[in-house]
Parts: sequence; C-alpha cells; structure tokens
Amino acid sequence: MNRLGRRVPTRTVLRGLRARLVVGFLVVATISALTTALLTYREARNAILQRSQDIAVNDLRAQVNSLAPELTVPPAQEDLDNFRVQLERSGKSREWDISVHYSGVPDSEEGGLQRSVVIPADLKASVERRHVPAFQRIDRGGDPWLLIGMPVRQSDGEASALSIYAQLPLNAEEANVEALVSAAQRGALPVLILAVIPALLAARGVLRPVRGLRQAAGRIAEGKLDTRLEVKGADELADLSRTFNDMAARLEESMAELRRLEANSRRFAADVSHELRTPLAAMTAVTDVLDEDADSLDPDTASAVRLISQETGKLARMVEDLMEVSRFDAGAAALHLDEVDVAETIRKTLQARAWQKRVAAELPADVRARLDPRRLDVVVANLVGNALHHGGEPVRVLLHAPEPGADRLLIEISDSGPGIDPEVLPHVFERFYKADSARARSEGSGLGLAIAQENVRLHGGTLRAANSPEGGAVFTVELPLRHDERAAGDRPAEDGRDGARPDAGKENDA
Repeated sequence: MNRLGRRVPTRTVLRGLRARLVVGFLVVATISALTTALLTYREARNAILQRSQDIAVNDLRAQVNSLAPELTVPPAQEDLDNFRVQLERSGKSREWDISVHYSGVPDSEEGGLQRSVVIPADLKASVERRHVPAFQRIDRGGDPWLLIGMPVRQSDGEASALSIYAQLPLNAEEANVEALVSAAQRGALPVLILAVIPALLAARGVLRPVRGLRQAAGRIAEGKLDTRLEVKGADELADLSRTFNDMAARLEESMAELRRLEANSRRFAADVSHELRTPLAAMTAVTDVLDEDADSLDPDTASAVRLISQETGKLARMVEDLMEVSRFDAGAAALHLDEVDVAETIRKTLQARAWQKRVAAELPADVRARLDPRRLDVVVANLVGNALHHGGEPVRVLLHAPEPGADRLLIEISDSGPGIDPEVLPHVFERFYKADSARARSEGSGLGLAIAQENVRLHGGTLRAANSPEGGAVFTVELPLRHDERAAGDRPAEDGRDGARPDAGKENDA
C-alpha cells in the first residue's frame, strides 16, 4: 500500500523504478562477482599448478644431478634399472614414477612408465633430439597428471644419451583448487544478500527526489501553485528540482496574471451590464410607448420606431445574458431546488411563449425530480427557441420516463431542419459562437446555448448536441432526479439583482 493507503498492484511494484534499480544493481554485482571469481580461479589454479610443477622439476633435476655421476657409462640394463629405483626412492615424498632411457640400450619391461602411460611424441622429441627439458600436464581417467622429461648432460656440458622421464599425480593440487572454488561458491550467496543493502540505499537516494517531484507535480495539478522542491546537492536531480521550481514559479506568475485579467474581464462585463440595465429599462419603456403609437405615424417613422424597438429588445436580452454569464463565471449562481412535476414545468414553458401549436410534446405524467424550476425553464426555452429559429418545424420535446431505480432523467429537443454542420458541432456551446459569420446581425446573442449548458451543469447534469439519423439536430438534457443538497449549498446565494428572464438567451446561432 502507498502512503495514501491505496493498495499498489504487485505487477506495478515489480515494474517500478525501485525494483528495476535493485535488480540492475544485483545483476551488476552478480556479473562482477562471477567475473572476479572466474579470474581468481584461473589465476589461482595456474599458480598452484605452476608452483607444483616447478618444485617437481627442480627436485627431479637435483636428484638426477646427484645420482647421475655414479652411473656407469655406457650403462647396462641392470645399471639403468638400479638408477631408476634410486630415483624413485628419493622421490617417495612426491609419489612419482620414473622411466630411464639410454640411447642404444633397449627398454626393459620395468624401465617403462607405469599404468601404460605413453610419452607424447613431441615431449620425447624435445628431450632426446633437442636435449631440452620438457613437461606436460595430461588428464587420465579424469585425474590430472604431470609428465616431466629431462635430458642428462655430461660434465663438460655436452648432451648425453641418457634421458629421464617422470610422472606424478596432481590430485592434491586439484583438491586445493576445488576447495578454493567451493569457498567462492559458499561466499557468493552472502555477498549477493549483502549487495541488496547498498542497492536499496542507492534506490532510496535516487527515488526520494523523484518521489518528491511526483508529489509536488500532484499538488500543482490540484491548484497549489506555490509548491516548491527543496534543492540539495549539485547533481542532475538537483538541477531537475531547480528547473521544476523555476517552472512552478513562472506558472504561478502566469496563472496569477490570467486570473487577474479574467477577474477584470468578468467585473467589467458585470459592471457594464448592470450599469446598462437602468438606461435600457427607460429605453424599453419609451419604445413600448412608441410601438403603441407606431400605427398613427407615417410609414418611414413607424419603420424606424419598430427598428429601434427591436434593437432595444435585443440589447436588453444581451445585457441580461451577460449578467447571467457573469454570475456563472463568478460562482454566484445558486440552485433553488424544489420537488417539481417535470412534464408540467415543460408544459408551462411552452405555454408561456405560445409554442404549443409549433412544438410536439411527449410528456409522460408523474415524472418528478428535485430541480430548480426557473433554471429548467431557461434550459427548455433556450433549446426549443433555438430549434424554432434555426432548425425546422415541427420541433419535438420528448421526456423519457426514468426506469425503476434510475437516478437520472432525459429530455430530448429535436427539430426537422438540416441539422448542424459536423465542423460546427463541437463549438455549439461556446460563447458568442455563430456558425455563419454572415449572420453577425442575427437575433441571437450567441450566449443562449452556453447559458443552457451552465444551468444543466449547475444541476450536476450534462447537455449534448448531435444530428439525428432521420435529419435535424437533437439536444439531449440529462439531469439527476435527486440533486445533492450539500453541493447546491456550497455555492453562494444569488444577489438580489438576478433579473434573468425565463427566455434569456434563446439561441447560440448554431
């Protein structure tokens, strides 16, 4: 389990950086130990055998130099046999076997090397033809043996016809080598176990700053931009920590500047919208009076009055939409939840705008949910108005009765128009987005769908836009049947200036 109490999968642990560092350290330690052991074994074996070989050659030379002057020249076979026996007796401590050869005297059965050991031709040629000492290690039946060939020289230094051959076992030396190998094998396991300790320490030293970097990155992802790492040392990890701190500092500065600009922008929009409400109210009252008298005016004046009235109404709606958006941006929009009949609420929305004949509604009865009726009215009015203005009639409103045990309800608003361009579809909920730049003077403010989406999100639901296979656009509203009271209460209450009309922002001009 990690420090947060969460269970970490075994596969993840085995593939983690700590495990890879420890395994890598052990692999390096194992390879180093094996390489050292092999080199040590080879050098020790060669040293042991070379030492035994040098001692045997020196002993044989000493004995030959001591006994050869007493040999009769030319010797008889009996003299050679006696000479061989004397050499064997003098070397009893070494357990060697001796063979004596004299050129011109045939070898006797007792004079040859025992156990049917054949003297290699190259060894015999070196001794009898080139008159130089020679030795060779051989394996017989799995046992190591040392063969020594030594020519005997006369007192004047000339080569004689006498040659001495000896064989001696190297079992003792081989046993010493095997004991050395066994000791190395017994010491390998403790060495590998002890190697785990520095491996863990090294992994800890590497992982500690990496773990700190991960935790710091997580805190920054949570929005704690004042997070900094403690820099220790002057290695690559310390450079990484310094770079991270520099990045965090610049990110904090950038975010502070962005938040300042965003707050200024929201405050400007809210202040301008609020300040415009009073003159717009007066202008609306005047245009209402002028509208009533427009029929008594001359045609040109009546047309101008109606245009001013229309544009004043659009400006008033845009101001209300901007104020609504500014409340969402400032987090001041709050829900006033009530247990409502969803079908009846939608029906009232259509009746208030005289859309009953233009909209086909399928509203099952007894669908109740805990919602904010005013905000649901805004959502339905915006979507239906958008379908009427920019889709095609008939427009359909379908309320899906939730299944038993379901916790969400669905409302679909569809039209019979050409649908939404696939390139436009991802942008339909963006503020001030209009699919056709030539429609910049359209009736909509470009905020209606954005306001509808914000109201749905405030309920904890989702709003989706798509094209129906039969043609036309389909907007799907998904809302929870029971909204969390605590979540709704976390938002500050709306101020007393909340004057958004139920039909504020009818379309996004998509």
